[in-house]
Amino acid sequence: MTEHRHESHPAIVKRLNRAGGHLRSIVDMIEAGRPCLDVVQQLQAVEKAVVNAKKALINDHIDHCLVHAKDDGGVELAVEEFRAISKYL
Repeated sequence: MTEHRHESHPAIVKRLNRAGGHLRSIVDMIEAGRPCLDVVQQLQAVEKAVVNAKKALINDHIDHCLVHAKDDGGVELAVEEFRAISKYL
């Protein structure tokens, strides 16, 4: 499999690392007996961060991999990749 790196990837990694740290703090909240409402609100924030990271990654894939497929002569492969990735939308 070829390596795929784009300019947006460091920002996506940073976003996911932040969400991971936040998720670990939510575990601490639960273990400390914090109110369920507080925990659920924080879980919603983490979930939104992960969804936004996924959207950014998919949009990046469309912008950089699929758009350039016609230049590389790989239109069929690009369509196949888009079908595969669209199930995660």
